[in-house]
Amino acid sequence: MKQRYFIRISFKGTNFHGWQIQPRAVTVQGTLNKVLSTVLREKIETTGAGRTDTGVHAKFFVAHFDSNNKQLDNDSSIIYSLNSLLSPDISVNKIIKVSGDDHARFSAISRTYEYHISRIENPFEKEFSWYIYGALDIEKMNEAARLLENINDFTSFSKEHSNVKTNICNISFARWDDYGDKLIFTIKADRFLRNMVRAIVGTMIKIGRNKIMISEFKKSVEKKTKKGFTAPAQGLILTDIEYHVNIN
Repeated sequence: MKQRYFIRISFKGTNFHGWQIQPRAVTVQGTLNKVLSTVLREKIETTGAGRTDTGVHAKFFVAHFDSNNKQLDNDSSIIYSLNSLLSPDISVNKIIKVSGDDHARFSAISRTYEYHISRIENPFEKEFSWYIYGALDIEKMNEAARLLENINDFTSFSKEHSNVKTNICNISFARWDDYGDKLIFTIKADRFLRNMVRAIVGTMIKIGRNKIMISEFKKSVEKKTKKGFTAPAQGLILTDIEYHVNIN
């Protein structure tokens, strides 16, 4: 019987069409499957903690796979071999043995994202942040962010025709932090819908520019209508996934 493993990776999403395998497209999952199969000398198919869209980054991403290869019990040598073959845009950080019913997606307790906004033109930040010119009312943006913790139905921030069974999500934390030249929005929830964080950020920016009032924001959520727009992918970074097993 094969043993199940969790593999923790980081990736820069700029040159990938997201995590999930797609026909005629370079994806993180496809690249990882190929290199794992080569190193372990057996066909490996990974299952990821979720989908990340084209251009979205992950400091912390988890997938699981099943294998008969006992070398995996010495993860340091395997990790070295994997990283020597992988694209420079992907790195394997850890591999741990888990039980057969542990699942990278369905066993996740929470996920945390950051969205980075640059207040100045910075060539070193262009792949990892969205440059915005002009003043933003951070207090109003944080007022709206606090309201998210009392919302359950996120239809207003969902991508149409995404084939999900429910738009219910439970947000436990949402806040904007101002670091002068950079703004960082941090949001933690049990699950996220496709494009949800980027849609929230786009709406928050309109609030920060006084183009949407807080009262309008509340109304649009209640009526499940959309008031904002989707922020660019490059500013979004998956920073943590929590499980009952320790994968740090």
